[in-house]
Amino acid sequence: MKILSEAEWNIMESLWEESPKVGSRIVADMGGRIGWSRSTTLTMLKRMTEKGLIFCEDNGQMKAYTSLIEREDAVKRETESFLQRVYHGSISMLVSGFVERKRLSPEELSELRQILDKAEEECHE
Repeated sequence: MKILSEAEWNIMESLWEESPKVGSRIVADMGGRIGWSRSTTLTMLKRMTEKGLIFCEDNGQMKAYTSLIEREDAVKRETESFLQRVYHGSISMLVSGFVERKRLSPEELSELRQILDKAEEECHE
């Protein structure tokens, strides 16, 4: 699976919320969310269909679009790409960056501890 561009993410978010979705609803959604014109949205839908990211069903009167990628899969791929590009694959550098900037709340720190404890238990099984 390829990394989605920011423009593709916008379309996918719309489709992940509701799918299938007719083109006119996607046009309205993109116009409201990010100010895209009808032609911009339709061009993106065509390109994304050609790339195999979405499926277009044309019944002659209207086109309905469906995502061919699960949101969870796209998030995993994007996270791996981000981690590799920015932190050279180091999760500890990522976490350290957040901790040093004090961007973690007490609740997030507690949750992170639980995640690490669970990971440690799984390593010893």
